[in-house]
Amino acid sequence: MSDAIFEKAADFTFDAPLENDFSLDPKEEDGVASEISELSKKGYALLKENRIQDAKDTFKQILDIEDNNNYALVGLGDSERKQGHFRDAVNYYEKCLSCHPGNNYALFGLADCYKALNQYHKAIDIWEQYLVHDDRNITVLTRVADAYRKIRDFKKSKQLYLQVLEMEENNPYALIGLGHLHYDFKEYRDALYYWTRMFDVNPQDVDIRVLTSIGNCHRKLKTFDRGLEYFERALEMDPKNFYALFGMADCYRGMNQQFRSIEYWNKILEIDPNNKVILTRAGDAYRNTGDYKTAASYYNHAMDIDFDIYAALGLALICKGEGKYEEAVERLSNLIRNDEKNYRLYIDLADCYLRMNQKQKAIDTLKSFQKQGIRSQAISEMLEKLEFNKPVY
Repeated sequence: MSDAIFEKAADFTFDAPLENDFSLDPKEEDGVASEISELSKKGYALLKENRIQDAKDTFKQILDIEDNNNYALVGLGDSERKQGHFRDAVNYYEKCLSCHPGNNYALFGLADCYKALNQYHKAIDIWEQYLVHDDRNITVLTRVADAYRKIRDFKKSKQLYLQVLEMEENNPYALIGLGHLHYDFKEYRDALYYWTRMFDVNPQDVDIRVLTSIGNCHRKLKTFDRGLEYFERALEMDPKNFYALFGMADCYRGMNQQFRSIEYWNKILEIDPNNKVILTRAGDAYRNTGDYKTAASYYNHAMDIDFDIYAALGLALICKGEGKYEEAVERLSNLIRNDEKNYRLYIDLADCYLRMNQKQKAIDTLKSFQKQGIRSQAISEMLEKLEFNKPVY
């Protein structure tokens, strides 16, 4: 979202008068200034063309002529930033600011580097320095709002995004940022409100990330059928988009259409055959359709990659589904020893004991979870039914 705006910082051509730190004959000074100006223009043109090494060489030629030239230092900082060498870029920007305090381009670049390094507080400090002099700069306001969102300061982040919308009603970066902000705080309806406003900005060309984000809101709200609409549209744009494929599969899972979910889990596995999470999800879908043999092959594939508690649980549930209760009990007991706070394991283990007509062991299993001082409504409800001889199923 904000990367596109940040890239603009590297695209500026400096038009301000060049500074010189040494005294020359006027004619000679004009010649030096002209040479530096031409090299500066050339360097930034190369940077725009992503000819980064050539741009670096050009900016270094300027430093050979004039130490600490602000255009060359910022240009080198921008070059390193474009390559993802953020710490090297920081050195150039800081050197520029030590010689030319308040240089806006160096401030922009430095803040962007701190953001990329996840040092959001430092980035905020720099952007807020800039806002003291220009508190209506939309680019900076959205940057600061993004950074506050990253450090989970809901109030300040929302305040700045809304300030941008007061200045520009449908600013896409503010709308997307507000959507992410509310989504992060599990306010899915509010996230939907801001993300769907993106259709007002450009209804014919909505970013695929907006479509999958709206779909994810519907997944969270369990309005799965509506989520499918957005994931389907995303797949029309990119048939291999992971988030859209995952969304489709999970929506069908939520609608208890396991056969349809299997179709999309497998589409992901065609692209990423060793994705342990997706192998387990696909295994769950096959298990829920009663195809235990295929489910087991998916779970075992996941376990061959690395231990996965959900794949291990799936294998235990297959044993239970096949009536192999003693093996299921052994598997579940082993899992509990490694994950004592997972309430679901206790419920499944208690269920196995009930199917073996060992009610007291089922009760003891549930109580052993409660002794840890952890509250679980599912555990409490099942235990209450057992103790008062109410039907569990």
